[in-house]
Amino acid sequence: MSKTRASGRTVGGLRSLSLQAPAVTLLLLWMLVPLGMTVWFSLQRYNLLMPGMEGFAGLENYEYLFSDPALWRAMGNTLLLVGSVLAITVVGGVLLAVLFQQEFPGRGIARVLAISPFFVMPTVSALVWKNMMMHPSNGVLAWLAGIFGLPAVDWFSSLPLTSIIIIVAWQWLPFALLILLTAMQSLDDDQVEAARMDGAGPIAVFFYITLPHLKRAISVVIMIQMIFLLTIFAEIYVTTSGGPGLATTNLAFLIYIQALLDFDVGLASAGGVVAIILANIVAIFLVRLVAKNLES
Repeated sequence: MSKTRASGRTVGGLRSLSLQAPAVTLLLLWMLVPLGMTVWFSLQRYNLLMPGMEGFAGLENYEYLFSDPALWRAMGNTLLLVGSVLAITVVGGVLLAVLFQQEFPGRGIARVLAISPFFVMPTVSALVWKNMMMHPSNGVLAWLAGIFGLPAVDWFSSLPLTSIIIIVAWQWLPFALLILLTAMQSLDDDQVEAARMDGAGPIAVFFYITLPHLKRAISVVIMIQMIFLLTIFAEIYVTTSGGPGLATTNLAFLIYIQALLDFDVGLASAGGVVAIILANIVAIFLVRLVAKNLES
């Protein structure tokens, strides 16, 4: 009887694997074929402006890429953009989540309005900020500066990277708020009331009860946002096109310049491999961070 059961388990396991095989195979092809082609082209001398000069280049594309100051400037801008947006969205999301957890008239409408920017397309939000908010002559910020007697700021010329950070943070703050506000719903009110009866003030309740309760949600927000923030492109393309100079060029936009403006497929593929390695390093760090928080 045990042999029959073992055989049944084996047959069932094989049947399960046979059912999963098509989906797993398609998923592997979906991931491995583009990755393999990117690595292959990164080892080729392949410029669309010089047909007939293709050939194996080895590590020449990587040597040129790592000797190019534009790569290090783009990586610095990428890290600064990601770090700044994460700091703004996490801190702002926590504070707004605590605020919207309180009872006040019109709370439902306020929540909807606060979350709605997340559903605006990146190109649309970038155009709105560029032409309606940050325009040096007709923008809302210029009008507010005029009310207080201050000179208008040409944001995309004098503070280009700061402008991109503000736009991207405005887009992703509602996402952080949504996740953190959902986590706030599971906070035990009895625990908060007990702390208040023991004499804990609002600040103590926030730092010793609310913030530790949001620890896991904050880790999830950081992990998800960082993955998407590494590939920010539309906001830069619509507003500054990577300029002035390389002031707002991140790694994704640098690859776009090399591939679609310089037509250097080999160099752009090498940049893509660098971006993949950077994203995997970040992903490993974030997975460990989240796993540590879940275990605790």
